Amino acid sequence: MAMEAAEIERLIKEGLPDASVEIRDLAGDGNHYAATVIAESFRGKSRVQQHQMVYATLKGQMGGVLHALALQTNVPD
Repeated sequence: MAMEAAEIERLIKEGLPDASVEIRDLAGDGNHYAATVIAESFRGKSRVQQHQMVYATLKGQMGGVLHALALQTNVPD
C-alpha cells in the first residue's frame, strides 16, 4: 500500500512545524516522491542532520509504506 503525498506532507509539518513542504510524485505511482523542505530549524545543521530530521518525522515509514523519497532541504533566505 502506497503512502499519499498529503500524508507525507502532514507528517513532516507535524514534526517540523516551521517547515515549508513541497511534495512531488516522481513516477505517478504513489511510491516514488521528491520533497523540498525549507525550515528555520535546519539552520546550523549539516545536510545529513537536516535529512535525518525529516526522516524522523516520517515515523519509520521509509522503506516500508513509503518506498522512495528524494530530499532537498534548506533554510529560508
